[in-house]
Amino acid sequence: MYQLLTDSECDLPLATLKDNNVDAIYFHTEIDGKDLVNDFGKSYNLDDFYKQIQAGVLPSTTQVNVGEYFEFFKTYVEAGTAIAYVGFSGGLSGSMSSAQQAKEMLLESYPDAKIAIIDTLAASGGEGRLVLEAIRLQKAGVNLDDLVEWFDKNKLRLQQWFTVDNLTYLYHGGRISRASATLGTLLKVKPLLDVDPAGKLRFVSKIRTRKKSLITLADKVVTAMQDDLDQPIVITTSGDWEAADVVKTHILDKVAGANIQVNPIGMTISSHTGFGCVAVFVMGSQKRV
Repeated sequence: MYQLLTDSECDLPLATLKDNNVDAIYFHTEIDGKDLVNDFGKSYNLDDFYKQIQAGVLPSTTQVNVGEYFEFFKTYVEAGTAIAYVGFSGGLSGSMSSAQQAKEMLLESYPDAKIAIIDTLAASGGEGRLVLEAIRLQKAGVNLDDLVEWFDKNKLRLQQWFTVDNLTYLYHGGRISRASATLGTLLKVKPLLDVDPAGKLRFVSKIRTRKKSLITLADKVVTAMQDDLDQPIVITTSGDWEAADVVKTHILDKVAGANIQVNPIGMTISSHTGFGCVAVFVMGSQKRV
């Protein structure tokens, strides 16, 4: 058997990871020179962090470096345990490249080690949704090679959309221009975004009201899930629980009994979306293009 690994950007509850024997490596966030470890809230209060970004604080984030991945993987490699790291999109962070480098370094000393690095091309609950698939497949007895093959064939079936309530943080993170952020704020534009096949953010459309943007998220989920109405649906938010509930309620109105979990967005991604981001994640029948 193999050990499933992920990182803190999956935005799944820590209890879910522990209950399914999934280990995670942590990203870091910095505010006013203080390093905060994104350890699923064990060493920080996420609600306090949301209040800070709601007040306009602009944190900085750092990717996991090669040395951290090396030590993380080495624990299992030395024990002779095969590993599958299901990680944060390489299109959004250089951490995936660091993971690959750590793998190559370990194989120099442990040439027989089995180390699978899986770029989910996803973020937040999207990465988490694919971690849930990895858990499901492992429990079904799928071996490591077949797990990797499944991801190669199916990970782009993940549909992921989100909207933000404040364009400032997307500008600060280099995702949009200052002019777009200023104009969008003046016009009260609520953008609909997704993640493209390369794992990078892209704009889909501009929506004029917050409520309409939330209903659009829900409708996207309902359309995508028609071939698998029993699957888990993941909603994540950076602190706007009422908005997330609007999305959840609208989905349930269309698909009674839908299996929905609502999770907080961790510090790293919240640092780039600002307070009030709401995102939805579901597996569709077609690959995103």
